[in-house]
Amino acid sequence: MKIGFVRRGYSPTGGAEAYLQRLAQGVEKEGHEPVLVGSREWPENAWPNEFVIRVNGGSPLRFAREVERVAPSFDVLFSLERILACDIYRAGDGVHAAWLDRRAAFESPFRRWTRWMNSKHRELLQLERCVFSPEKTRMVIANSKMVRDEIVGRYGYPAERIKIVANGYDAPPPVEGLREKRRAELGVAEGDFMALFAGSGWERKGLSVAVEAMRKSEGISLVVAGKGNAAPFAHVPSVQFIGPRSNLQGDFAAADVFVLPTVYDPFSNACLEAQAAGLPVITTSANGFAEIMTDGVHGTTITPGDVHALAWALQYWSADGKAASARSECRENAARYSVSENARQTIAAIMLAKPQ
Repeated sequence: MKIGFVRRGYSPTGGAEAYLQRLAQGVEKEGHEPVLVGSREWPENAWPNEFVIRVNGGSPLRFAREVERVAPSFDVLFSLERILACDIYRAGDGVHAAWLDRRAAFESPFRRWTRWMNSKHRELLQLERCVFSPEKTRMVIANSKMVRDEIVGRYGYPAERIKIVANGYDAPPPVEGLREKRRAELGVAEGDFMALFAGSGWERKGLSVAVEAMRKSEGISLVVAGKGNAAPFAHVPSVQFIGPRSNLQGDFAAADVFVLPTVYDPFSNACLEAQAAGLPVITTSANGFAEIMTDGVHGTTITPGDVHALAWALQYWSADGKAASARSECRENAARYSVSENARQTIAAIMLAKPQ
């Protein structure tokens, strides 16, 4: 089959781009022809073969109309973007309407009004109504039950046509001495308890909640990796900002627990990577990743915005060597969600979604 894979925009460190490239390689091994339909940011040699169609992607709606123009040339159209119609849509970004509602609970009325007036949000909501219409999309892949339930509840898309395929990750082999080396670079003593927060988009990922919890946490330090404005948090001495990191392996090795008190995450890749490194994860019920954890075994799930619950969880995991004793269980949990298993399930879904 000739399969069109749709992705607007490109980042060399983007998780969606890496996922799509791996998926295309798997499809090619199965004897099919993967073709990228992307915006003009996609560079040369970023796709496994030479079959690339670049279209204008100035806005979500304009990009969707360009994709609609070339869609008839494919046997199957697989999209990672909200577009006007496709055979299969991977809802890796979750449900935009649900995200706006969750965000509104933490915003002022003025911020909510300005957000709803933003043309980008209006376009995404318009396209979301299209892509979650059963007449326009044959099958949807969600990466968590949370996202599936939001799709069904908000748009009435048939639940039986939604396949849940969790994200996949293959942990790199451990590096001897990396924990000691990275902790020395960060100035964290071996006996100290270190929490790690990683990601950009700090407002959505709940960094302010993590920092506020540090005020209530004795004997714990927080290291923050990612891009953002650290100035509002400079007054908290137990918090260290290290900026964007292209490779977090050393930071995962140095940490004792991973913290992501997110307002909304369909299924956090960072949490899966941290778990694969052996770290208990403290996150929220608004993160699809929480569905694969057992509380007290692989981490702790809290309510978004609950500073006291986060502070309690930090104290819980820092006491009596709990975090260290959970490392083996955490690694085993993450190992069930490999790249190859994700690709196998996704390719199987693509085959099912082929028009008869």
